[in-house]
Amino acid sequence: MTGTTSSSSVAPMPLLAVPGQGVDLRTWFAVAAGLLGAFMAVLDIQITNSSLKDILGTLSATQEEGSWISTAYLCAEIVVIPLTGLLARVLGLRNYMVGTTALFLVCSTLCGAAWNLPSMVVFRMMQGFTGGALIPMAMTLVMAKLPPAKRAVGMAMFGLTATLAPTLGPTLGGYLSELYGWPSIFYINWVPGVLLITGILWGLDDERRNWSLLATADWVGIGFMAVGLGSLTIFLEEGNSKDWFDSNFIRTFATLAVVGLVGWVSTSVLRKEPFVDLSLYLRRNFFVAATLAAVTGMGLYGSSFLLPLFLGQIANYTPMQIGEVIMWAGLPQLFVMPIAAAMSSRVDNRIMCTIGLALFGTSCLMNGYMDASVGYDQLLVSQIVRALGQPFIMLTLSNFAMAGIGPKEMPSASSLFNMTRNLGGSIGIAMLATMLTNRQHFHSARIGESVSMLSDATQARIDQLTQGFIANGINPARAADQAVAMIDRIVRRESYVMAYNDGFLLMAGVLFGCIAVLWFADKAVSPSGGGAGAH
Repeated sequence: MTGTTSSSSVAPMPLLAVPGQGVDLRTWFAVAAGLLGAFMAVLDIQITNSSLKDILGTLSATQEEGSWISTAYLCAEIVVIPLTGLLARVLGLRNYMVGTTALFLVCSTLCGAAWNLPSMVVFRMMQGFTGGALIPMAMTLVMAKLPPAKRAVGMAMFGLTATLAPTLGPTLGGYLSELYGWPSIFYINWVPGVLLITGILWGLDDERRNWSLLATADWVGIGFMAVGLGSLTIFLEEGNSKDWFDSNFIRTFATLAVVGLVGWVSTSVLRKEPFVDLSLYLRRNFFVAATLAAVTGMGLYGSSFLLPLFLGQIANYTPMQIGEVIMWAGLPQLFVMPIAAAMSSRVDNRIMCTIGLALFGTSCLMNGYMDASVGYDQLLVSQIVRALGQPFIMLTLSNFAMAGIGPKEMPSASSLFNMTRNLGGSIGIAMLATMLTNRQHFHSARIGESVSMLSDATQARIDQLTQGFIANGINPARAADQAVAMIDRIVRRESYVMAYNDGFLLMAGVLFGCIAVLWFADKAVSPSGGGAGAH
């Protein structure tokens, strides 16, 4: 490996594990530390959701302005993920991971100390840029440091970071906010962060820095990539609140996204050795895995988006109560993932992924028939079914994506796979937010056709409510107004419930449809022995 080779052609690790090689305690510590970092970075995407109301109140910001708290993090994170291979080669894997984690902790502290919305948005962007690197680096560590027979265990643990963190984010955020105030959701990062730095410092050897790579890097391609991915994320995250293409703001970022992405692809094709190898998408297994990872990201982040909204808006749950419901989509995964890891070396991964997609789709189908009285007890079963399916999906998709990937291609494969999954989550949330608005208006209009002031049943119900208000001491004119207002609230509530149901039914249909796409991939299993040595 020489300093003149491009960032895409050399893996950013000093020494690759070989088949049959044992795994010492230092290596397991390094891998575990990397996985902890990925978990922390993914967790911070969702952790602000259940505390957003409190954060906005402190920062004197509106709900629409507050959306930038998540958008800033996602935008910076998606931009840095493709850069991780280059930066790890320049600084060395050990130095890069320790440095970016230390900066992530500083930025997290600044987020907790933010004094207004602009400062929070800037600090969240810095937090996303430093934390986003931890996600692909964890996958790279698993592939680089573990021999083939142990990679199923490593990939199983990596899969947990992708599925467990989004579901536990609202839970942890709700508990911390209610007990210690919202700044604690950022300060808590110091606990895993210090453990991560300690594990990496002890588990990885130091490497020579290679600053000369910065001079030969594909900065034109990097610039196009940053503009394209950043603008696409802003377009997706802010589009619904600004009525999509009716807004000049959104049209501008849509144009920048197209220009940036086309420019990135063009420079990647024309340059002999680009900073990240987009040609991996031309490999059938990798393309199928990346596509399904994007769709699964839609379902994973989409369910974590819809259910807390439903519980808060319809059931009037507190953040802590919402967290108690959501956590059941996460905790059972701790017990399922070792089983999935053991099976992955013996069973065709297409069969395992089919089972996972079917279970995930079934859980969404179960949530597609909710009513306004649904709460913890009624949602428990669907959450557990979801938890049973997700480990089978993420573990097997990781196996498909990395099957046949050589050591030199690992950084690009890891970056592109995780980037695609995160983009899928952003696309899914944007689609569901838009659908929720449109379907609520549709159902409200349809219900309104039946709940008409000309309807005898409606008039009877208004009279009944009016008499009830009068009995409570309210004057007749005001009582009649309150009765009409209550009917209006009921119509709005029911239209929202039906819109939430439509969102879950859409996700169920997409996930079931993915089963057919999955079988275009070649058969894959983890190397034998992957189920052993889980500890």
